[in-house]
Amino acid sequence: MSIREECGVFGIFSHKETDVARLTYYGLYALQHRGQESCGIVVNNDGLFYSHKDLGLVSEVFGAENLNSLPKGNMAVGHVRYGTFLLRITETCLTQLN
Repeated sequence: MSIREECGVFGIFSHKETDVARLTYYGLYALQHRGQESCGIVVNNDGLFYSHKDLGLVSEVFGAENLNSLPKGNMAVGHVRYGTFLLRITETCLTQLN
């Protein structure tokens, strides 16, 4: 068995409330080569979670409107997904909260 390098994850923590979604966006943009099928960001704002995810490249999924819709917070995690199946559906986006 060998290590498989697919997908990418970026996380950030701040002691003060800040635009962690935008910082996570830049982290995911730098990791875009690790996955180009879908991406998503989840922000924690005082114990409440807000997310956005979709199929596509980071710059396509997170336009100004989508990025600005995520609130400031003190932590966030983002993910870029490398497709391992032929099936491309929104439900395969990892960062989802139901």
